[in-house]
Amino acid sequence: MQRSVQGGRKGLTEEKYDELLDFADSEKFSAREKAALTYTSAIVWNAEIADDALWERLHQHFTVPELVELGFFVALTLGQQRWIKTLGIGHAEVLPGTTAGLAPAAAEAATDRAR
Repeated sequence: MQRSVQGGRKGLTEEKYDELLDFADSEKFSAREKAALTYTSAIVWNAEIADDALWERLHQHFTVPELVELGFFVALTLGQQRWIKTLGIGHAEVLPGTTAGLAPAAAEAATDRAR
């Protein structure tokens, strides 16, 4: 499983990753983070959840420029990931020898394979 190097630098922990799929019920995420993750879910999975209540919640935590930037980043990242899958490129196939962005267990396994 891949991880965000930048997220790790900003303090994103494995404990949060472990609860990411259940973020709405998790105590590990702030109200702002939950709003951003719900917005992300609307962009990626189900636009119908972007109702008036979600927009109200989003505007409590983000400015319009922040929402545009967040939405753009989610859409760009989703597009990149789909494109990479379309090309059939696996992790470390383009930049061999790096474990950046991998979960700890996957990074360790990749390092072991490289030896």
